[in-house]
Amino acid sequence: MPFSPRCAASAVRTCLLTALLGLAAAASATAQAQQSQQAEARKKLQDVQRQIDTASKRQAAMATRRTELNAQLAEQAAKLSRAVRAVRDTDARIATGEQQLQQLRERRTDVRERLQRQRAAVADLLRATYALDHGSDLRLLLDDEDVARMARALVYSRYFQEDRERRVRALLADLDTLQQTETEINAQQATLQADKLEREKQAKALATQRDAQKKLAAQADAEYQSEADKVAALRQDAKTLDQLIARLQQAIDQAARGQGKESRTAAAAPGDMGSANIRGNLPWPANGAVHSYGNGVLIKAPGGSEVRAVAAGKIIYAGFLRGYGLLLIINHGKGWMSMYGNNEALLHEVGAQVAAGTVIATASAPTGVNTGEYFEMRKDGKPVDPRQWLRRQH
Repeated sequence: MPFSPRCAASAVRTCLLTALLGLAAAASATAQAQQSQQAEARKKLQDVQRQIDTASKRQAAMATRRTELNAQLAEQAAKLSRAVRAVRDTDARIATGEQQLQQLRERRTDVRERLQRQRAAVADLLRATYALDHGSDLRLLLDDEDVARMARALVYSRYFQEDRERRVRALLADLDTLQQTETEINAQQATLQADKLEREKQAKALATQRDAQKKLAAQADAEYQSEADKVAALRQDAKTLDQLIARLQQAIDQAARGQGKESRTAAAAPGDMGSANIRGNLPWPANGAVHSYGNGVLIKAPGGSEVRAVAAGKIIYAGFLRGYGLLLIINHGKGWMSMYGNNEALLHEVGAQVAAGTVIATASAPTGVNTGEYFEMRKDGKPVDPRQWLRRQH
């Protein structure tokens, strides 16, 4: 069949049309794919945004919860501190009462011995008086004796009578003293018994407060979702302590400027921190195994054991601080400060002057690796390694 131009043109148009349709279909498929990808991307973005929102809400809730727990910990720490102080005060009262009771018993023994001697002396005197002519002045006058002998006899008789009266009065006074002493002993025993009963109640209350503190601390620790959360919290706690130290130092500097140079010089060395040979010679604040923690050390002191000031100074802070529990800070002058944290009870108030070795607090019982009595030292606001200033442990 001969080639027709018209047929060729038709074939070309058909090919072009087919190609255009193919391109349109491909474009449509590409557009649909892009729309699908965009929809999927929007969905992923929305999912990520929801996750961010959920995480933000969870973090906000955790922060609120931690704030609430921190407030509860502060309140519980105050209750526990009061319970510890009540027991310590009662123990001191009982110790004083026992000492007073012992002194009363010793006095009773002395009075009884004196009474026994007085009774023996009165008995001897009565026998002597009877021997002097049966003790009768009238008989002496009626006897036919010389005047000198009668005079002597009358003098002896009066002497014996006066001595007898004196000794009888002393005997009666000793009897009164003995009775009074017995009354005081009975009263002291009753007071001691009441104090011991009160001490038992306080000990039970203290045990309850310690259990509550332990549970609340565990609850607060469980709020951290990861070690990263804990590290972040520790850094925030350290920052809070730095801010507190800065405020305290500012207050100290302002007070020193207000007092003048002479007062400032006198206030600069309230204790032995001004000595040149304190390095390596300061006593440890508590007994127990030690390991580094933050800017200071943790001492595994037994729960309830005494915490002592490492040097003389003035207490400038005594209260609860997040991350450090019940915290006590002492200003030693010349830019030196010492800090004692994680205490079970604080035994002195702000403003108190304490000597080196004074019991200032009691330690909380260690409950884990990063627990124990926290101790830190600073010079001019900057932390120093306390191990270099405290005595070497053997």
